[in-house]
Amino acid sequence: MQGGVIMTKELKIPDLIISENGFCPGCGHGVMAKLLSNIFVDKHIDDIAIAAAAVGCGCMIKGTFGIDWVQAQHGRAAAVASGMKKVRPDNFVFSYQGDGDAGSIGIAETIYAAKRNDNITTFFINNGVFGMTGGQTAPTTLKDQITTTAKNGCDYNVFGEPLKLAELISTFNVGYVARGSISSYKEMQKTKKYIETAIDCQMNGNGYSFVEILSPCPTNWKLSPIQSLSRIDKEMMEFFNCGELKGNGGSSC
Repeated sequence: MQGGVIMTKELKIPDLIISENGFCPGCGHGVMAKLLSNIFVDKHIDDIAIAAAAVGCGCMIKGTFGIDWVQAQHGRAAAVASGMKKVRPDNFVFSYQGDGDAGSIGIAETIYAAKRNDNITTFFINNGVFGMTGGQTAPTTLKDQITTTAKNGCDYNVFGEPLKLAELISTFNVGYVARGSISSYKEMQKTKKYIETAIDCQMNGNGYSFVEILSPCPTNWKLSPIQSLSRIDKEMMEFFNCGELKGNGGSSC
């Protein structure tokens, strides 16, 4: 405060944000674009980053996050990223995928990139629904969650229990696996650390790294943005435990 006037710090738009995002209000993908932008600049990989994005809400990040992108077929982003890394081994190569893309139609590509321990990174955005196509049940939908294909709530007897992809990936001989959240500043700082460690893992040549991020989808959850963040804390994080599942920057990476 100066002379009775409250001074506020001007929010700086990250250098890699090249346009306003086209995501729904409160969507986690917009948050991820800013988070990744800041991390990439801090880690000095903004000029060498190449990404593969497949089909889903997440693919719209290409218009906001100003790095080099390759559009992959639905579910094939991990395979495309693996190919790019083989021909551009000095670049930081990653796939950016949603739960439907990486955990449903792309489950084989995801698993085999991990099985081969390809030296790439996957950022897996888990919001528990098929967002782009209207909010259908996804591999990560929680019990009793209302979706357009489970109007009375997700029944595990019908759909099975949610896929814990980070735990599955951690059973392979890979470099680093973690799960974080963007539900609060505190959780975002933890997730930032996981992403930075995953980057180091790849740049040090220590193999496949995977970071799952619990993310809000206010539109398809039929909640406000604030309510969506609360739901992550109270419901999603109860089932999807956050933390480092494999590697910690000192052992594997």
